[in-house]
Amino acid sequence: MSQRPPVSPYLTVTPAAAAIAYYCAAFGAVQKAIMPALDGMRIMHCELSLNGGSIMLSDPFPEYGKTRPPLPNDYATVSVSLEFEKPGDVDDTVERCAKLGATTEAGPMNSFWGTRFAVVRDPFGHRWMLNGPTA
Repeated sequence: MSQRPPVSPYLTVTPAAAAIAYYCAAFGAVQKAIMPALDGMRIMHCELSLNGGSIMLSDPFPEYGKTRPPLPNDYATVSVSLEFEKPGDVDDTVERCAKLGATTEAGPMNSFWGTRFAVVRDPFGHRWMLNGPTA
């Protein structure tokens, strides 16, 4: 049986090496596996342990398929949601992400659906939804 959660986002991001460093610094991710590409410049695969789950990522490889990283100011079609145990964790994460180059798109705020909520877009174009309890 796999040690991974049943569903894990797989992000295409460029440069992947910088995104890995960012996710470790901003979200406390821990690198579990990494496979550099044969060209010595890109990351073919990386798995990060993050908030009790896994995020996988790689640089784009257009020669093997039709993927691309998000374009600047592109509308997000997918967001990654992180759940926190304390309301202060949401605020602290937004502050840390912003210091490292993310854009805050919403919050932090107490939402009408009952969570401490914020949305940040990382410097690589991916959108992160942060949720925690209100008290």
